[in-house]
Amino acid sequence: MPIGIGCVVKATAGRDADGFYVVCGIENGFVLLADGKRRKLEKPKKKNVKHVRKTNMQLDLNVITTDKGLRRALSPLNVNEGGNQLV
Repeated sequence: MPIGIGCVVKATAGRDADGFYVVCGIENGFVLLADGKRRKLEKPKKKNVKHVRKTNMQLDLNVITTDKGLRRALSPLNVNEGGNQLV
């Protein structure tokens, strides 16, 4: 299944590698990513599709309209085994 808007992805390259993001747009082989903290919904990061890996999680961006809601939805993914925040 291809990457679509609302898919949760993991960055595999760049300074944001290993971080989880939600796809909030697609344009010409690039995805627009937001995490609600470093990359807000108003100014998403443009990243090559080759540099992200899709997860099984899907978010409804019609329901999550704020950066706070996005951070809350992604927070379980950004915690490691010791309970410390990764992002």
